[in-house]
Amino acid sequence: MSQQEHYETAPQDRIPLPQKIIYGAGAFVNNLLAAAIGGMAIILNLGLGMNPALVGLLGALPRLTDAITDPLMGYISDNTRSRWGRRRPYIFCGAIAVGIVFALLWQLPAGKSEMFYFWFFLTGSFVFYLAYTVFATPWVALGYELTPDYHERTRLMGVQNFMGQLAYLIAPWFLWFMQHQLLFGGDMVKGASGLAVIIGVFTICVGVLPAILLRERYVTPDAVAPEPTPIQAVVEKSVDDPASRTAPPKVGVAGFFKGFAATLKFKPFLCLCAATFLVFNGFMLVSSFQFYVVIFYIFEGDQVRGAEFAGWGGTLGAISTFCVIAIVTWMSSRIGKRRAFFVAIGLSMFGYALKWVCYTPENPMLMLIPAPFIAFGLGGLFTLMGSMIADVCDMDELQTGQRREGMFGSIYWWVVKLGMAAALAGGGFLLNATGFDVALGGGQGEQTIFLMRFFDVVIPILGSAIAIWTVYAYPITEEKAHEIRVQLEQRRGEI
Repeated sequence: MSQQEHYETAPQDRIPLPQKIIYGAGAFVNNLLAAAIGGMAIILNLGLGMNPALVGLLGALPRLTDAITDPLMGYISDNTRSRWGRRRPYIFCGAIAVGIVFALLWQLPAGKSEMFYFWFFLTGSFVFYLAYTVFATPWVALGYELTPDYHERTRLMGVQNFMGQLAYLIAPWFLWFMQHQLLFGGDMVKGASGLAVIIGVFTICVGVLPAILLRERYVTPDAVAPEPTPIQAVVEKSVDDPASRTAPPKVGVAGFFKGFAATLKFKPFLCLCAATFLVFNGFMLVSSFQFYVVIFYIFEGDQVRGAEFAGWGGTLGAISTFCVIAIVTWMSSRIGKRRAFFVAIGLSMFGYALKWVCYTPENPMLMLIPAPFIAFGLGGLFTLMGSMIADVCDMDELQTGQRREGMFGSIYWWVVKLGMAAALAGGGFLLNATGFDVALGGGQGEQTIFLMRFFDVVIPILGSAIAIWTVYAYPITEEKAHEIRVQLEQRRGEI
C-alpha cells in the first residue's frame, strides 16, 4: 500500500457527532481557562502597576509543579479502577474545583502593595493549576481512546479543536470587557473580578458534561462498568467488549517512575512534544506581547482603541481557525498527518512575516490581514497532534502491553503548559529588554518600538521553522498505524 491509498473507517469505529461535540465541550473549557489566565494577567501590570517581570514570573512559577503533578495525575488516571471508569470521576470533580478556584483567584483586595499582590496571586495560582490538572489530564486521555481508527481520530480532534477555538473567539475581548465604562466604571481590577466569576460558573456547568455523558472504551478486567443512563443511551454508543480490554499494569512509585522514563524515551512522542513546544511557545510568547505592539506602536498609547482592534484581530483569527481546522482535517486524509503539518506551519510563518508590513499606524485595518495565515499555526497543530499522539499510544501498547493515554497526554500537555509558562515569563523580560516604560504611555522610544516589533515577528517564525525540522523524523504513517492496530487486536483476541 502506498501513502496515497487509504483505509476506510469502519462504521463501528466512527464516533457519533453528539459525542464529538460533548468531548469538544471539554476543549472549550480547557482553552477558555488557558486564555483567561494568560490574557487577564495584563491587569496586574496596567491595572495594579506590577512590574512586567513579576507578572511573567506569576505565569511561570506555578507551572514548575506541573512537571510532577501532570504525569502523576496521568498515572493515577491510567491505573484507577472504579465503577465510573478511569477518567470520568476526575473530570467531574476537577471541573467543579477549577471553576471555584478561578473565580476566587481574581478577587483582589484593593490598596495593597505590589508584593502582596504577587504572593496572593502566586499562592492562588498553585491551587488553580492543581485543580486544572485534575480536570484536564483525564479529559485529554479520554479523547485518545474514543476510537482506534487513524482518520476518525483526526476528525475527533478536528471537532474538539473547533469547539476549543470558540474560547479564542471570546478571549480577545476580555481586556475590553474588563475596562468597560458602564459595567465597571473603567476599573480593570473590578472588571477582572466580575469576569472571573462568569468564567468560573461556566466552567463548572460545561466542564462536567464529558464526565456525565461519555463512556470509556478501555476498561480494566477488575473494573465494574455501570449501566448507561437514558441520556447516554441516546447520545452515544460505547465499545466495551473483552477484546478491547487491557491487563492492569503494576502500580506504585516504582511503576510511576518506570512509566515516566519510558514515555520520555519514546522517540516518536518526543518529536511531537518538541514541535508543539516550539510552535506553541512562539505563539504564546508574542500573544500577550502583541497587545503592546498594537497599543503603543499602531495606536501610540491609546489603550481603548488598541484593545478594540486587538479584539477584532483576535476574533478574525479565531474565525479563520475554524476554516483552518476543516482544511487541515481534509488535507490530512489526502497527504498524511505529517505533510499536513508542514503545510499548515509554513502558512503560519508567512502570516507572522506579514506583520512587519501590515502592522502600521498609517492604516490600522491592515493588521487584520496576517490573522488568517497565522491561524494555520495553532489550528493545524492541535488538530493533528492529538490524533498523532493517539497513534503513538497504540505503538506504545504494542511494546509495553499497557494503555497509557493518561501518561502520554499529561506529559504532552505539560510541555504545552511549560511553553506557556516560558512565554509568560519570557514576555515580561523581553518587554523590559525593549526599554518599555508604562509611565511614558504613547511616548515610547524608537528603539523600544523597533525591538517590540522585531520580537513579535522573528521569534514565532524561528520556532516554527525548527518544529518543521523536528517533525520530519516522525515515523508513523497511515500504513504503519494500520499494521499496529491489526497486531494489537490479534493480541487482545488471544488474551
